[in-house]
Amino acid sequence: RQLKKMHKSLYLILDLLAPVSVTAQTTAANPASERTTLSLEDAINLARRNNPAHLSVINNRRTADAAVRAANGQLLPSADASFNAQRQQGGRQIFGGTSLGASSDINQSSYQIGIGYRLNRASFIAPKLERANRNAVEADITGSAELLRSNVTQQYLAVLQAQDRATLQDTLLSQAQVQLVLAQARALVGSGTQLDVSRTEVAVGQQQVQVIQARNQIEIEKLRLFQQMGVDQPTDVTLTTKFGGALIDPPPLSELIASARNANPVVLALRSREKVADLGVKRAHSEYSPTLNIQTGISGYTYSYANSGFVVNQALAQVEASRTSCIRSEEVRAALNLSNDLAQCQAIALTDADASKLRSNNKQFPFNFQNSPKSISASISLPLFDGFAREQRMQEAQASSDDARFNVRARELALTADVTAAYLTLKTAASTAAISAQNSAKARLELNFTQDRYRNGAVTQVEVTDARAAYERAESDRINAVFDYHKAYAALESAVGRPLR
Repeated sequence: RQLKKMHKSLYLILDLLAPVSVTAQTTAANPASERTTLSLEDAINLARRNNPAHLSVINNRRTADAAVRAANGQLLPSADASFNAQRQQGGRQIFGGTSLGASSDINQSSYQIGIGYRLNRASFIAPKLERANRNAVEADITGSAELLRSNVTQQYLAVLQAQDRATLQDTLLSQAQVQLVLAQARALVGSGTQLDVSRTEVAVGQQQVQVIQARNQIEIEKLRLFQQMGVDQPTDVTLTTKFGGALIDPPPLSELIASARNANPVVLALRSREKVADLGVKRAHSEYSPTLNIQTGISGYTYSYANSGFVVNQALAQVEASRTSCIRSEEVRAALNLSNDLAQCQAIALTDADASKLRSNNKQFPFNFQNSPKSISASISLPLFDGFAREQRMQEAQASSDDARFNVRARELALTADVTAAYLTLKTAASTAAISAQNSAKARLELNFTQDRYRNGAVTQVEVTDARAAYERAESDRINAVFDYHKAYAALESAVGRPLR
């Protein structure tokens, strides 16, 4: 009777120790310190702003926009401007047996503003082609965002799955520790053996290893999550989005396939590139069309001597030569008794006003331009033969168009297969999760029943260990099945190309 009372007291103590042990484990796993929280939506938004691969795809938008502007610019005239300045040393040069040159340095400058317009059939096709290419780039960006969302969701689920596995290992460790205390108590009162205590200690040690590995796996999965997000991982972060509750049924398969064909970014990008390839064929054909070229512009120049006195001296020499020639002519007329006017020869002279005007006119360099005569030219050119190079380019463009059409068809077929496979996988995962939940519940009841029987001495420690292992397998299968379902749902959303929940 005294021994029975001692057993009852030990069992009462053990029943009180069990919840205390679990509470202590929970408190150690969840310190009261403030943590950084992260929801799935926040993780996706951070990834879209920071993931390097996604940002690289977004960067293609700038190139596509610039290509559209350049294509539209082909419909506008081109313009260019130039300015030239030159200084030539004074001196004389022999050209064709004639001595040319001046004894003063020469300053020259000129400007030209030209406007040209070139137009052919390709000028009208290029803007449409580049807009189609920009649409393909936008579809690539959307596809990259959806792929990134799927990858982040999958990794977010992997972290939650690792956390649930770690929680399971914590629970099993708490139960193993309670069983160890019970085995030690039974050994003390003589209803158990030291072998049971040793086996329980081994089970506790093995479970501690499982806990350490499970916690390490959480950190590894978090590192991979933040790698997907493209940001540094905080010291302590808590994931707030939960995926429990009832399983969500997806839309019908036919609706999913139709939605994927109409909205999947990869298919849309391939269709845009098919349009680009078709326009490329038209542009290749446009090489047989004539090209209109129009050129016009304005220009001017300056020409001045560095020494303005040189202009005046030249003018004085010319005036003196004119006066001498006039005097000789009038003297000849006088010798022939013809009327003559020597006075008018003396009137030939360079006045100060003339010299000042010459100096003023010489001040042209660098910006006092003399305008050149205006001109405009137009021409039409028609390519005739270039060694079959055009024919080669046209065949290459046609082959690219055919390849783009084949790629679209191949992707549509693959899309149907991918969506169907993801849908079937989701349905299988839902059924597996339901069955695994039932198995886990039954294994849990069996474990509780075996533990109660062990307390009463009806079974051995080996049977408790087997029951705990069976529960661990069943609960692990349930956790894996639940997260496999959510991962399959994310894979279905990725295949369709848009969120479904």
